[in-house]
Amino acid sequence: MTLKKLTLLELFESSCEKFANNLSNNFYKSAKRTYSDLHDDVISLANYLLKANIKKGDKVGILSANMPNWGVAQLAIARVGAIYVPILPGFCTKDIENILNHSETKMIFVSDTFYKLVEGIKTPFLEKKVLINNFKEIPEGFAASDIKKLNVEHDISNLTELPSIEVEEEDTLSIIYTSGTTGFSKGVELTNKNIIWDTIQCRTIQPINEKDRFLSVLPMAHTFENTLGFLLPLLAGASVYYIDKVPSPNVIMQAIKVVKPTTMLTVPLIIEKIYKKQILPKLTKNKLLQTLYNFAPSRKVMNYMAGRELMKKFGGEITFFGIGGAKLDPVVERFLIEAKFPYAIGYGLTETAPMSAGTNPNHTSFGNFGYPMEGVELKINNPDDNGQGEIWIRGPQVMKGYYKRPELTAEVLTEDGWFKTGDLGSMDNKGRYSIRGRIKTMILGASGENIYPEEIESIINNFSNVNESLVVETKGKLVAMVHFNMEEIEKKFNKLKLQAGSYKDSFKAQKDAYKESFKAHKDAYKATINEYLEEQKKELSDYVNSRVSNFSKVQAVMVTTKPFEKTPTHKIKRFLYQKPKI
Repeated sequence: MTLKKLTLLELFESSCEKFANNLSNNFYKSAKRTYSDLHDDVISLANYLLKANIKKGDKVGILSANMPNWGVAQLAIARVGAIYVPILPGFCTKDIENILNHSETKMIFVSDTFYKLVEGIKTPFLEKKVLINNFKEIPEGFAASDIKKLNVEHDISNLTELPSIEVEEEDTLSIIYTSGTTGFSKGVELTNKNIIWDTIQCRTIQPINEKDRFLSVLPMAHTFENTLGFLLPLLAGASVYYIDKVPSPNVIMQAIKVVKPTTMLTVPLIIEKIYKKQILPKLTKNKLLQTLYNFAPSRKVMNYMAGRELMKKFGGEITFFGIGGAKLDPVVERFLIEAKFPYAIGYGLTETAPMSAGTNPNHTSFGNFGYPMEGVELKINNPDDNGQGEIWIRGPQVMKGYYKRPELTAEVLTEDGWFKTGDLGSMDNKGRYSIRGRIKTMILGASGENIYPEEIESIINNFSNVNESLVVETKGKLVAMVHFNMEEIEKKFNKLKLQAGSYKDSFKAQKDAYKESFKAHKDAYKATINEYLEEQKKELSDYVNSRVSNFSKVQAVMVTTKPFEKTPTHKIKRFLYQKPKI
């Protein structure tokens, strides 16, 4: 489909006309809304926005769980020429207030699940709060505890013909506040052309058509999910299905059985958890299987068989399992390759709307994200002797800038249009790009070596009973901060206690013999969890240091009792853990 103008308004109108009878965006249990219905719903809500004095250039926020009405709100905002401000679930009330204030948001659509976060927020600009579940206005001071009972008389349904509103390609379409790991959010200002051009070009990587079925599990406020998981199927006339509950693994699997998706988008965290918690334990459940899995030829066969089962679990019809947002664990990627699972890795940032490079499942290659997307330029700026340097991107998808932050914009955008990503990468002899880590997280070794903590962390995270880790430098030492799976460790200790206790029972009748025998076994099992953790720390240190270069060896392991604090996109807030006390 060729658009006359690269605007969301043009894409919306063209798709609703061409694919009128196709199913559009629905909850998976009640899929009835067609593209024609979607058009009516958007026009009705757009009429309400105009009556509420939302004009071209005004900002309207969206803070909501994934649902069909998320897309209706987004399209209605664009239809009146306003700017949508998606807010990631996971921001705290103070962050949300700062975003609404900084963006000068006049209205916010909020779902019942998140209304408590905005219940008491007041800014000089915010005039209305609207419940996105049913598009009812929320009265001033309405209690979050009663939000599901909201029943106001005001009806916003209206199919009055809308006035013509001129929207240009260079007009700002969205301001997206990133959940950066450096401690503050920046408003990425993206134009209609940025987003719609990027949406169209995604089809040069993976063809999408009206027969495709998308199952949405990532937050729609995330640019990755919004561009590729909502606007791309909208462009192609495909169907998108949402889950009406918190998307736990069990709930997702139930939805997969119904939808049988052809396309899904995920972040590495999701597939890594599936591999570590569901697949790997079955493949290594006894010593024989562990031995076989450590032998490459048998491991490949085992992974292939596991891949067939994984394909069945995902409905058997999936053709594109897109992974983006962070670097994928190499061990997990090796599994996906050997399992012949149709995964693909994309690369981009919120500042590039987001896609800039990637491959489809037919052209994936271990350890890299492939080639620049058609029409996009990538380069390694000022590479070192090993060919590594900062990845720079240039193309029509690169943002206008950071909203009201010209000094930050000047830091990352060159005069000739290159965006400095902050990612350290390299290009191989086939033109494929890969990432080493972030420039800001790179640690300079004692002799000037570049140490990439993400690479060490990927090794640590594959050690038994490790949930997550963070490698930092403090007092000249590399410190691995590790969060162990304490539930599994405690299970082992309960088993040991039962073993020790059984000796007491069996020797009750022979008191003297029991005393000596039980004492020996009591000594054998007297280790506490802390002592066990000390052993685990030593084993972990040996495990990691045998797999990294001399200058990347960890010199201390520190156990953390709580999970690391995360951004709304599930990345560890590194700035909070830079100087731990060993």
